[in-house]
Order: sequence, then structure tokens, then C-alpha cells
Amino acid sequence: MIDLKNIDKLFSRQPGSSLLGLSFDGSRLEGMQVRRTNGSVEIQKSFTASLSLDPLTAEIELAGREIRKQLDAEHIRERWCAVCLPLNWALTLTLKLPDIPEEDVADFLQLEAERGFPYGPEELMLANSRFRTAGESWVTLVAIPREHVMRLEAVLKAAQLRPVTFSLGLTALQPADAASADGVIALLPGETTLTMQISHGGGVPVLRTLDGAFEQSGAERELQVEQIAREIRITLGQLQPAVRESVRRLRIFGRNETARELAEGLQSRAASLGLAIEHIRDHPASEGGIKLPAGTPISAALSVAVRQLAGPSGMEFLPPKVSAWRQFAERYSSGKLVYAGTAAGALVLVVAIAFLVQQMIFWHWESEWQQVEKNAVELTKIRDQIRQYRPWYDESVRSLSILKRMTEAFPQTGAVSAKTIELREPARVTCSGTALNREALIKVLDDLRRTREISAVHIEMTRGNTPLEFTFNFQWVGAGGQ
Repeated sequence: MIDLKNIDKLFSRQPGSSLLGLSFDGSRLEGMQVRRTNGSVEIQKSFTASLSLDPLTAEIELAGREIRKQLDAEHIRERWCAVCLPLNWALTLTLKLPDIPEEDVADFLQLEAERGFPYGPEELMLANSRFRTAGESWVTLVAIPREHVMRLEAVLKAAQLRPVTFSLGLTALQPADAASADGVIALLPGETTLTMQISHGGGVPVLRTLDGAFEQSGAERELQVEQIAREIRITLGQLQPAVRESVRRLRIFGRNETARELAEGLQSRAASLGLAIEHIRDHPASEGGIKLPAGTPISAALSVAVRQLAGPSGMEFLPPKVSAWRQFAERYSSGKLVYAGTAAGALVLVVAIAFLVQQMIFWHWESEWQQVEKNAVELTKIRDQIRQYRPWYDESVRSLSILKRMTEAFPQTGAVSAKTIELREPARVTCSGTALNREALIKVLDDLRRTREISAVHIEMTRGNTPLEFTFNFQWVGAGGQ
């Protein structure tokens, strides 16, 4: 009998003992080449580079060539890679799981994803993380646009790389521990963003980027500790009571100056929230059952590579590929092969009759098709138009709902007023206007963040003092927002 699992291991997209971990963070690319030997990992090469081309917007060949150039400069020839995707690509949705059979859970999550995300299911790569609290089951759906994933995969192919996993760096650095009763807040400062994960009950209730974590000051970006503390308080206040009570630790990952400044700045603020701060500078001695050298600097690229070598786990966003050999083996394995041989012998005896019957069936259906062809073509055109224009016909009266929520957030005193409101794409709203002072603007932004239909509120620009000119944007998630 053919063992399909062994065949799949031989012909699937899996590396050997060596792997290249890559992490994309804004224009910064981090790489770690590792090799597994006798239950431990040897770090062969590490590098960081600044990319001038954005993989999502630049020409695929040019973006791939730039990455290849950086790898060649480091003398890296490894082709297999494990990739950390930027968390700001992701959309999240937290749901309570009803009491349904396990085999029905996948269909339930697919349906809720279609309702809750501003994209169709075919346009998203979905992963989920389940957790339990107070005897109830919950799940966090994480979605990344399929177009982003496919484009990055094409860029890596142009760079002569073969990805084996697309994952999230923070979930690799702080994996959910089902055995631990304590909840953990994990923060990972990046080049331009700060990402947050809350772990509890064996899963991830919260996974997001924090808005306003950095502010441009000339050529430098200043860390806004007070704004980060406010976002942490807001996030904790939105948690289920049982989850909030379990959160006792705040972990900050990174050896850079930003991580150090963040850990020091949040020390007193975290204590007031009942959180103990842990500044994680080095990897643990063992990760995923694999030993690491002592004092290894913390790195998302390294963590995702090591965990992939230990065995695929966690959230996965790489589109599945089924090898041609596996398709053949599944079709003809075991008793199927005997059946196919017997059927082939019978077909040889009756090939002439079968051909004649086939032709007669073909003539019959061709005649049927000629009668309905005109109507079928018309229906196909109507279907294509429905798919093309469906996003612009929303029965929820989205534009009026957006204006209503913004009107409720703006003060009636006129301290903050909007000049323009733009719906730049089906789910992104940009607002420009003036405010008497920065405090009035911040209050409006806080009110918008507390609105469940709105997420990812981000200030694009402020100028002046009194009056203060501003531009901000946010993501409209509709009635399905959490």
C-alpha cells in the first residue's frame, strides 16, 4: 500500500535542516539563516537591510531583484524561507463559538468571515486562534488580503526564494500557552508601527497595531508613550471580564533603543494597571523544542524560522499547493490501482462502442446548448456585473452610517470641524478639518476608537496650533466590528 503521508513529505514544499527567516517591517528587511543540528540551531548569518521598493506597489521583478541583491551581498544562497508578514496587513474579528459539532465549526467561521470582513471569502487568506474563558469558547479570525499574499509570493519567487510559511512575527515570539492561566500582553516595536498581542486560554483574543505610537519630529520618529498607554487601557477595557482579570504581565520584545525606551516609559503606567513589565531581549534557551545559543538577540525572523524547523504550527497564510505526484497517488493508490487496471482492460474491449456513445451524447448536449446559449450568455454577463458592482450597492446605507457615527463623535460646540470626508475605497475613510486645539482633536479620535463600527483610527497629518489643521483616516468595519 502506498503511504500518502510519506509521499507528501518527499514532494511537498518543505526545507531540509537549513532555513532562511525573513521579516518585513515597513522598509526594513531582517534576515536570519539557521541550520538545525541534533536538536539545536546554529545561526549561520544575520542581516538587516533597508528596501527602497515596496513589495506591494513596486514592479514584481524589480522588488525581487532588490531582495536578491541584498541576499547576495550577505552571501546567502539558501532558497527555502519562512516569512513574517506585517501585522498591519491583517484584519481581525473575535467571535463567540456556539455549541455546534466540531465538523460544523469551519463552515460557521467561513460564514462569519464573509459577514464581518469588508472582502469576499475568496479574496482573503484566513487563519484563526481559539481560546476559552469562563467555560465559553471564543475564536479570533485573522484575515490577510489574498492579493497581498500572492504578490509577496511572486516577489520572493523573483528573488529566487521558495517560501514554506507566511506567518506573523508576534505570534511566533509569544505563542499562546494553553497550560498557562495568566494572560500576557506582548508588544513588538517596529520601524514605524507598534504591534500588540494578548494571549489567554490557549489562544489570542487580541491582535492589532497601535495607532499613534510614533510621531514624526523632523527626520526622527518619537515614541508616544502616553498614547501607547492610552491604547493599552482602551484595549483592556474592551476585553471580556475573565480575560481582563487574567492579564498580569506586559512583555516588550526587542534589544533596540525603542524597546528600552518603551519599557522604561511604561513601567509606572503598567503598575497602575496591575501589570508586571518584562523586557525580553534574548530568545529563551529552547524554542519549539529546539535549543538556541545563549544570549541570542530576540528576533521575529529567527523565531518563525526555528518554529518552522520544529514543525509547522500557529497561524498560516501561505496558499496551499498540492503536488502533481500527490494528486496521482491519491487517484491510483492501493485498491484504486487494481480497479483502474481492470477498468482499462474492459475499456479496450468496448472502445468502439464507448466512442460512438460518447459522440451521440455530445451531439445531444450540443443541440441542447444551442437552444439555451443565448440566455446563458446573458445570465453570465449579469452575474459578472453583479460581482463587479456589488461593493457599491450596500443595503446597510454605509455612507450615511459613516456620517452618522462621525457626527456623533464631533462636538456640537464647533471645537472640531470637518472640511472634507472622503470614502477612498469601500472601507477606508479620510477626514480633513480644523480644531481649536490638540486636546479637542484627541477627544474626537478617542470617541471614534470607542465606536465598534470603526477601527484603525490613524492621524495622517497635523499642522499649526490654534487653529490646528488635521487629516486622519479610519477603517469602517460596519455592524460586524468588535
